[in-house]
Amino acid sequence: MNKQFQYLFLTIVFCTIAVITIAQESSKELEAKRKQLEQEIEYTNQLINQTQKSKQVTLNELKLIANRISKRNELIAVLKEEIEALDIKIEVTESSIKRLNNELDNLKKEYAEVILFAYKHQTDYNKLIYLFSAEDLNQAYQRLRYLEQIGEYIRTEADTIRLKEKTRASELFRLRQQSDEKKKLLDDQNKQLSQLEREKIEKDNVKKESKQLAKKIEEIIARETKLKEAATGKEYVLSPEEKELSVSFAENRGKLPWPLERGVISETFGVHQHPVLKNVKTKNNGLNISTAENEDARAVFKGKVVSVAVISNSNIAVIIKHGEYFTVYSNLDKVFVKQGDEVNTQQLIGRVHTNLKGKTELNFQVWKGKDIQDPANWIIKR
Repeated sequence: MNKQFQYLFLTIVFCTIAVITIAQESSKELEAKRKQLEQEIEYTNQLINQTQKSKQVTLNELKLIANRISKRNELIAVLKEEIEALDIKIEVTESSIKRLNNELDNLKKEYAEVILFAYKHQTDYNKLIYLFSAEDLNQAYQRLRYLEQIGEYIRTEADTIRLKEKTRASELFRLRQQSDEKKKLLDDQNKQLSQLEREKIEKDNVKKESKQLAKKIEEIIARETKLKEAATGKEYVLSPEEKELSVSFAENRGKLPWPLERGVISETFGVHQHPVLKNVKTKNNGLNISTAENEDARAVFKGKVVSVAVISNSNIAVIIKHGEYFTVYSNLDKVFVKQGDEVNTQQLIGRVHTNLKGKTELNFQVWKGKDIQDPANWIIKR
């Protein structure tokens, strides 16, 4: 191995060590960041569970969920960076193995040539012939030194080959470890992506169902308040019984019982700032009331069931007509009444749905004809 090759070899070794060192430091930082994000997500999950158990307002829960989704996105980004850093380490290791293979091939080729020469002169007799065939004493001495150097070279090269083969085996083992680590990171990334996708789909479904329900409620109330022919022209005409019921309902403004025996208001009526997007606002046509699991909704006043609107198996709405007024009870998964039924005040009408996260929440609305009312102004203050 000449000096130029030695310099080149040392340069490659130092560059490889530098790249590996930088990659290892970067990998450690990414791993630490990943672990921190995982801890933050776990802590956020605990906060969400506490929020649900203590029946805090929905906006707080939404903020926590949004925070979890944001952290999960960060975690996925960190996993991608870790995988990219690991790809660099794998590439460096593969290059190192390729270089070792080339060196071993050259060493073994040189070693084979020397072994062949040594084999031809392996007996003392052959050595003597080789020495005595020299033209003079100086050449004989040089040949003797050459034979000694060959012996030393054979021993050195054999040790070098064994060392490089050991190094290559170590590099191969490291490569397998890195490949296994990459596979694990890819699995973690895919799991996080799947979880994120499920959360997004769940939120999209909730939004879609909410829009469908709102549209359906409006259609049903519009149908029930359809203009009728009257002597003075087209107007919304109530029967004497409906007029009496309307007056009675209006007189109980602020005195109506709650649609749940137990519960706390988790979101008020009207327009609210979006919990995540600064320039986006959401509208609630009623009150969201959180309650315990297996709680039943009840009619706040006597009236007639004009519709049982099914949006999904876990989102059913009951609409009750009280003369010109309507009350709506949605997010039920089981109903005890049907269209056309006459109901009394505080009669149980359906069971409130509990989602997979343990949240039980009723949406309660009050309408006067086609005009939405704030239900908080109609029920008893608690």
